[in-house]
Amino acid sequence: MQFRHELKHEITVSDMIAIRQRLRAVATPDPHAVSGKYLIRSLYFDTPEDKALLEKQSGVSRRNKFRIRFYNGDTSVIHLEKKCKTANLGCKVSAPLTAEQAQSIVDGNIEWMKDSEYDLVRELYSKMVSERLRPRTIVDYTREPFIFGPGNVRVTLDYDIRSGLGCVDFLNNECVTVPAAGGTCILEVKWDNFLPDIIRDAVQLPHARTGAFSKYEVCRQPII
Repeated sequence: MQFRHELKHEITVSDMIAIRQRLRAVATPDPHAVSGKYLIRSLYFDTPEDKALLEKQSGVSRRNKFRIRFYNGDTSVIHLEKKCKTANLGCKVSAPLTAEQAQSIVDGNIEWMKDSEYDLVRELYSKMVSERLRPRTIVDYTREPFIFGPGNVRVTLDYDIRSGLGCVDFLNNECVTVPAAGGTCILEVKWDNFLPDIIRDAVQLPHARTGAFSKYEVCRQPII
């Protein structure tokens, strides 16, 4: 697994607008985005004891999360992902799923997973059996991604974060979600061995602090 540097900042809408303009001048929009952005729907997994949630809240340095994800409402391309974090380093491994396979996981029909050709699918099966890992909530949001070649840099602006609360009806695009995170926007910067100064300057905000914001965490909180 290739670990990359990852930094997150909670920013305001006005901050996001300013950074977006700077990035448009120095970086390139992700070619996979539609009109510069895409909609992401993720289904996160956790144990009955909320191990992933509690590890995040306790600041555990080494932790993993499993999720299933698709983009722009297109369920013809779905990926199972495992996100690994070690301090400010992160990596992601993924495996494809069909819509039928994703639905069977949601429904708890998982015996087929132990014979999958993909290591990650078999690993999730093992966790679902040994740790009782189960789908916990849907997380929806809009992402504007930018890329910069030197340093293999990827900068994303995430906003309109919405929670499915306890809903796991992942493939239903009509599933009701509600606003979460109080309108917070998230700036995330990822790079390999070095972060070019031109990008560092473009994302600089004097009042923003590096944090460990988790969309899963805020979407598991009660909506008041």
